Order: sequence, then C-alpha cells, then structure tokens
Amino acid sequence: MGIVMDRSALTDFLALEFPQVADSFAIERVDANELVARLIVGPQHLRPGGTVSGPSIFALADLAIYCAILSRIGPVALAVTTSASVDFMRKPAAGRDLLAHCRLLKLGRLLAVADALITSEGQPDPVARASMTYAIPPKA
Repeated sequence: MGIVMDRSALTDFLALEFPQVADSFAIERVDANELVARLIVGPQHLRPGGTVSGPSIFALADLAIYCAILSRIGPVALAVTTSASVDFMRKPAAGRDLLAHCRLLKLGRLLAVADALITSEGQPDPVARASMTYAIPPKA
C-alpha cells in the first residue's frame, strides 16, 4: 500500500482534528519507508532541570506513529493506541527539537505495529525508542 496522505494532508488533518496540539508538532517527511515528525520544544515540554519531559517524548512517538499509519490508510480519526512501550535512553540535548523517525512494521486490516527512534535534532544518538500497536476501526 502506497502513501495515501502526504505531509501536507497530515498537517491539515492534525490542525482540524487535534488543534490543541497541532502547533507543537510538525510532519517533516513522509515516504514509502519512513515518517519523520518533529516536537517543537517549548517551555511547556520541559521538566525541572530543563530537559524534555517523558510525557512529551511519549506524545511525539504516539503522534508520529499515528501519522505514519494514517499516511497509508487515510484520515481515520478513530484509530487508537492499544499498546505502547517506550525506552528512555538518554537525556535530550538542551534547546533542541526532537525528531521521531517512524517505520511501519505491520499494517493489517485491524491492527498496525510501528516503531519510532527519537533523537535530538542534530544529534546521532537516540533519546528514546518506542514501539506501539494501533487498532484500526473496521470499515463501515
């Protein structure tokens, strides 16, 4: 299955369906092998000590994987996370956005499995790794 929603379509979808968070994220790239999403790090994403919080890193992974799935199946707002695991590996670099590099591992009719490797912009070593499963609602 090829790309159904490109970067522009995903950006428009997020603005329409999730306006409360759309300004914190950007879809950087979508192709047949990978989706890259950005967390635009602001003060609301920081924990004491000035590092990006775990919930913000989780949110980036969840949004990025969701968009990777939608890029293939189209605008299915009710696709939901059914399983999630995040390994936090190192402190993000100060003052840098985070990037999630996602790939779909399995895309079925009712379930999708994907992973995301999260890095600080400009840094090669991963900050976190996430693996998630999504339930896709049956077509009506």
